Amino acid sequence: MQITAQAQLGQLQVRTSSNRGHTADELTDAAVARILYVGENVHPVLREQAVAFKEHIREIIAFYMKEAVQSDRTTVANILKNAGHPELATIIGV
Repeated sequence: MQITAQAQLGQLQVRTSSNRGHTADELTDAAVARILYVGENVHPVLREQAVAFKEHIREIIAFYMKEAVQSDRTTVANILKNAGHPELATIIGV
């Protein structure tokens, strides 16, 4: 039995930062760019609606990305406090 597989690669994008991770807003922009694409040759009325929808989706994703970051910080702070390091919990801003 022979198995044949094919893969097609899309555009590759690289995002870097210096001495930090990516912010929730940066990751939100990357996600929205991957999820929704508005073509340049779309009818102006449709384009306007699509751009408005894309911005609405961006706001929703950004909200939940920030909530996820805060939730994770709370979890880490509680782990640090329970391990006897409450001073370290304050460093991460919780």
